[in-house]
Amino acid sequence: MCPVVHFEMPFEDKSRAIDFYEKVFGWRSQMLGPEMGNYVVVSTSETDEKTHMPKEPGKIGGGLFEKTENNKSTSVVIAVEDIQAAMKNVADAGGEVLGGMNPGEPDDIPGVGLYCAIKDSEGNLVGILQPKGM
Repeated sequence: MCPVVHFEMPFEDKSRAIDFYEKVFGWRSQMLGPEMGNYVVVSTSETDEKTHMPKEPGKIGGGLFEKTENNKSTSVVIAVEDIQAAMKNVADAGGEVLGGMNPGEPDDIPGVGLYCAIKDSEGNLVGILQPKGM
């Protein structure tokens, strides 16, 4: 069984979104630069200093990204053992493999793993991630 390990939500105003989630829920934010699409990594629970992963099993973190016409919905990221096999399974089951920066291909996120966007059989945007070390 493959667990949900991350979530992603769009923003129109990055500062406003960060401020909201920090004030309301106490989340911590780490802004990435333009080379990472101005993505914002959010910690929703205590994290390990070394790995930046949640300390407690079952807790997840997330990210905020700039809303665009083609990407304006909240999504989840599911961990998989083999991203290539998962991409094939998506296509075989009636989904669509979108890929990363290059269509149909996963992105290598430094220190994190291989990531690929997909659409499920219902058109929902979902991420799949082969975490580093798997």
